[in-house]
Amino acid sequence: MLSPIIALIAWTLIVWVWMYATRLPAIRAAGIDPNAHIHPGALDQLPAPVRVVADNYNHLHEQPTVFYALAFAAHLSGAADSVNIALAWAYVVLRIVHSFAQIVLKNVVIRFLVFALSTLMLIIITVRTTIVVAG
Repeated sequence: MLSPIIALIAWTLIVWVWMYATRLPAIRAAGIDPNAHIHPGALDQLPAPVRVVADNYNHLHEQPTVFYALAFAAHLSGAADSVNIALAWAYVVLRIVHSFAQIVLKNVVIRFLVFALSTLMLIIITVRTTIVVAG
C-alpha cells in the first residue's frame, strides 16, 4: 500500500512543477505584482489554461488526503492484500487520468466520470479495510 501513496505524492509534485512552469510566465506576461498573491483571487485574471493546472493541484490535496489515510489504515491493519493494493493503484492511475482530463482535455464530463470511478475505488477499499479492522 505504500508504493501507490508514494506514486500519488510524486504525481502531485509533478503537477506542482507544471503549475509553476505555466503560472510564473503568465504572471510576468500579465504584469501582476508578486505581492498581489497575498489576496485571494489575485490570480483570477490569468488565462484559463494556467488556472486549470493550479485547480488540479488543489484537487490533488482534497480527496487524495482520504486515500492517504485509508491506505495507511489498510497497511497498518493488515488489510493491504493484493486486491486492496490493486484498488489503490487503480485509484492513483485514475487520479492521473483525472489530471489530464482537467488540464489537457478540459472535459468536465470525462473528469467527473473518472472522479466517480476513483471514488468507487476508495469506497471498496474502505469496506474491505473496515471488514478486516472490525474482524
